[in-house]
Amino acid sequence: MTQVMEGVRVLEVAQFTFVPAAGAVLADWGADVIKIEHPVRGDTQRGFLHLAGQKVDPNRHTLMEHPNRGKRSVGIDLSTPGGQELLYEIAKTADVFLTNYLPAARQKNKFDVEHIRAVNPKIIYARGSAYGDKGPERESGGFDSTAFWTRPGIGIAMTPPELKGPLGQGMPAFGDSIGGMNIAGGISAALFHRERTGKATELDVSLMSTGWWAAGAAIAQAMETGVMSRNRMPTSGGAGSNPFMGNYTTSDGGTINLCILTPGPYFRDAFAHFGIPEAADDARFSTVEALMKNAGDAGHLIAAAFAQRPFEYWRQHLKTMKGQWAPFQTILDLATDEQALANDMIVEVEAIDGGAPIKLVRPPVQFDHAPIKTQRAPQASEHTEVFLMELGLEWDQIESLKAAGVIA
Repeated sequence: MTQVMEGVRVLEVAQFTFVPAAGAVLADWGADVIKIEHPVRGDTQRGFLHLAGQKVDPNRHTLMEHPNRGKRSVGIDLSTPGGQELLYEIAKTADVFLTNYLPAARQKNKFDVEHIRAVNPKIIYARGSAYGDKGPERESGGFDSTAFWTRPGIGIAMTPPELKGPLGQGMPAFGDSIGGMNIAGGISAALFHRERTGKATELDVSLMSTGWWAAGAAIAQAMETGVMSRNRMPTSGGAGSNPFMGNYTTSDGGTINLCILTPGPYFRDAFAHFGIPEAADDARFSTVEALMKNAGDAGHLIAAAFAQRPFEYWRQHLKTMKGQWAPFQTILDLATDEQALANDMIVEVEAIDGGAPIKLVRPPVQFDHAPIKTQRAPQASEHTEVFLMELGLEWDQIESLKAAGVIA
């Protein structure tokens, strides 16, 4: 794939997934991303022992691989004056500074915007946070389950009112990954602006703003009408006045989603694919107006049709239907999804244990129809010595920094 960020250096002082995911996107696009980690502890996320209820193999740590592939790791203790000076030397060579540390930590360890801009006035300074860098909660931390899913109302909106409590996010790093892509887009725009004007900008993306944007259409409608939309309890049938919008249960318990927003051009072909072509000539359904008026009856007919055949039959049979639909798949199904594979959605990186390659998901943007090539996530402090020598340090300087505990 075209390395659109080739020649760009990103200095990342961040951990967990949200902001590092932005660094991973930029690395996939060709940027040289230098990840600064504590020389002893590394990224806190390296210590996670369980993910989604399963024990984590530290040599095949997908929650580290996903947001950190393609980077170089340099171990520096930023709480020390020597570590801070070393960070400034790296910042002089960077185009972007990327961080998710809270304001107090940035000030304490002297890598807030004024410290970094003092040594490189042209650097793009990018912050990721839970709730934004302004307002009374700028010092509050958070994760995507709190700041993306819960606080912006997504959890409540996705929960049918019949349930006793709100649904949880249900998967790790859901909002983090979306937010990381937002940051990468913002950095791209800031670099373009600097190229055109010579002016460097600061940029902020929060998990809360990511949640607001993801739910923006529903939020705007709620602010306009005072009415909040909620998800429905699972059922087999159409939605409201359109029987061609809804989930339909197959004979073996699978589910097919129909999403034909404008049924007029499609309903005859759709009825034929459902095995009930005569329904298109039924006076109750033969025009769009009649179909909407008798949506309940049409929904019952369609539900009965889907209930006659298994999921796999419908998944293959509906491929020739003109209207819009999709099979409800599990995440386990995705690795063999032919359309995803045709679009290079999976990227493989070597595993540190020498075993089978680890399969990861590429960022949503693809350039020139080409797959990406990237490397595994670095081990903590893996590139410290080599990178510092690239930076111009002599070996005796590196040994002195090691002896002082400044670097790994």
